Amino acid sequence: MARIAVIGAGMGAMAAAARLAVAGHRVAVYERTDTYGGAVRRFTRDGFSFDTGPGLLPLPAVYRDLFVKTGKEPLEACAELVQVDPSSRHVFADGTAVSLPNASRAGVVAALDEGLGAGAGQRWGDFLVRAREAWDRTRRPLLEEPLWPNWQVLAEREPYPAVPHKRLLRTRRAGTLAEVGAWELRDPRLAALLESHALTHGLDPRTAPASAAVLPYMEHAFGTWYVRGGMRELARAVYERCLARKVAFHFGAEVTGVLEKDGRVSGIELADGTAVEAEHVVAGVSPGTLDRLAAGRAVRGGSGVRPQPAAAARLTLLLALRGGRPEGTAHRTVVHAPDREAELDALFGRAEPAGQPTVTVLRPGDERAAPEGHEAVTVTAVVPARPDRSWNDTAERMLAAAGRAVPGLRERLLWKELRTPADIVDATGAEGGAVPVPALAAAGGRLLHPSNTTGLPGLFAVGGWAHPGGGLPHAGMSGALVAGLIVEGPGFRGSQ
Repeated sequence: MARIAVIGAGMGAMAAAARLAVAGHRVAVYERTDTYGGAVRRFTRDGFSFDTGPGLLPLPAVYRDLFVKTGKEPLEACAELVQVDPSSRHVFADGTAVSLPNASRAGVVAALDEGLGAGAGQRWGDFLVRAREAWDRTRRPLLEEPLWPNWQVLAEREPYPAVPHKRLLRTRRAGTLAEVGAWELRDPRLAALLESHALTHGLDPRTAPASAAVLPYMEHAFGTWYVRGGMRELARAVYERCLARKVAFHFGAEVTGVLEKDGRVSGIELADGTAVEAEHVVAGVSPGTLDRLAAGRAVRGGSGVRPQPAAAARLTLLLALRGGRPEGTAHRTVVHAPDREAELDALFGRAEPAGQPTVTVLRPGDERAAPEGHEAVTVTAVVPARPDRSWNDTAERMLAAAGRAVPGLRERLLWKELRTPADIVDATGAEGGAVPVPALAAAGGRLLHPSNTTGLPGLFAVGGWAHPGGGLPHAGMSGALVAGLIVEGPGFRGSQ
């Protein structure tokens, strides 16, 4: 039985802690804030309750597996999962709107044909077939196995089977997600639908590799889920599973250093000067923070994948509305920006945000989220990772965009609350309030994340800033990989 210190109580860190405790190790978690969950937080006021982090759960099988492997009670006995149907409603710049069924390729094809015109559904369906091929090629190396020592193979090879396209007397294949939309989908609304899956993760579709096609494929293939009571209930369930497995939690305990002895990790040092001995240390922090804690030793001798600075954060508008949620209202509506190029230039270039952004409007219809006869609505947009600026003007444009999804929004508004990148910094410690993106193949490896092993033996990286990257499912997978590497050793190659 080894002593294991876990830095941070984010979802990936807790997933690793629960699995390690079940394997017989003595695990203690040290969290600098006063609660667990990382970015999965909740804001409450006047009987209204809002998710301030992720609002929906794709690929719930990751957390079902966690609960199966760590106890007798399955996930559904600890948190109530509800499949969201329709999966999403999209309001495009020209006013066209379409609702997409959950986890039904045939249903999505029919809905797109009806909403966007004959042939639109078929083009999207054909795209999903190609996206599945990319998924099949990358699922294991990107999600279920530790990062390969020869990860350059993933960096150089584009797994998406793009359709040949004739352009200026030359035959080309799409190399970016935007080119897939323009050349294969051939409808600005379908292109906007495709690109929104990258944008919601903070990726620029103009530079994101074609392999980002796996993002919409995951949603269409495995469905989208909501946790009754809010996504914070998932964090609570994982936290309580950790407690049941005798994981010790220390809140308000800031780790200021990773200790080393004889060339391997020997423990951690806390802000009050306390030294905690440990045979292994699992760090659920950003690469910059990990490098500071380990005085640069973590990255030396690692996989060679260099952490890339993330440019995107989230701006979240919490709206308390008088009046209930109308019957048949979509849980999630994406309102697309009228000028996508200008939006992308503002996010990933040097232009200042000015126009109406793409927003995601979540209307859960959960009786726990609002007083009877009222509604809690969450509006999110991707913004640059700038915690030092005022976001009031952008919030007003977000409110205007949300009005296209919620009729009479301003008249129903009781109050609003704004959560900025600075709040993300407070919750997660991530530089600039940035949100990590999922790992993707190709693009020279710039969307891969550093491996879970580090240059300091005994020190492991977990969570969204390590392999396999950001997102709730990816965090859970990261925890499984780290636990496997510690329990089974460096020969661990993932679940079979």
